[in-house]
Amino acid sequence: MNYLQPTFYFDYTHENIQRLIAAFKDDSLSEAEKAIGLYTKVRDGYLYDPYHISLNPENYRASSLAEKPTGNCVEKSIVLIAGLRGLGIPARLRLGKVVNHIAVERLMEKFGSNALTPHGSVDVRLDGNWLKMSPAFNASLCEKLNVAPLEFDGKTDSYLQAHNAEGSRFMEYLEDYGHFEDVPVAFMIKNVKEHYPHIFDTDQNDLEFKL
Repeated sequence: MNYLQPTFYFDYTHENIQRLIAAFKDDSLSEAEKAIGLYTKVRDGYLYDPYHISLNPENYRASSLAEKPTGNCVEKSIVLIAGLRGLGIPARLRLGKVVNHIAVERLMEKFGSNALTPHGSVDVRLDGNWLKMSPAFNASLCEKLNVAPLEFDGKTDSYLQAHNAEGSRFMEYLEDYGHFEDVPVAFMIKNVKEHYPHIFDTDQNDLEFKL
């Protein structure tokens, strides 16, 4: 598989993505430095919002997502992957299911569960190794939740935070759906309909939901 090529969803040749990565097109920077810088920019530049669900494939294109001020974990991962590929760094999407143990009242109200699926994160290849990074939670949100923001050092995996600053459980991985060369929109739509059928009429296929 090729994790460097542009695709319909990872359309990094678009001016929106090129603008996002322009500051990192610097030959004096190592690949790790570029990945760290872009990771932090995407993590904090798009505020985390899990309460938006789209069933429209067009809305999962990185160039469209980069125009928004907010994004859920999958959307932010798509933007980051497109940017990494645009910098010549191999990257792919990883999906799974996670449980949030802190500030779950609204999650329970809207989703009927504190389990979030599909949860999106990024696999990036640096120095011959695949590393995991999760750009979902922006630093300002982490401060509100009393959780240290996830940093990426370019050498080790950067998972979701297992505990907050007081030692209480924060995030927990339940399932790993594997990695994908492109965005598996059909799989994601099927997954969200199976887990949250009460949110929408499953006979409809091209809708936006703001919960």
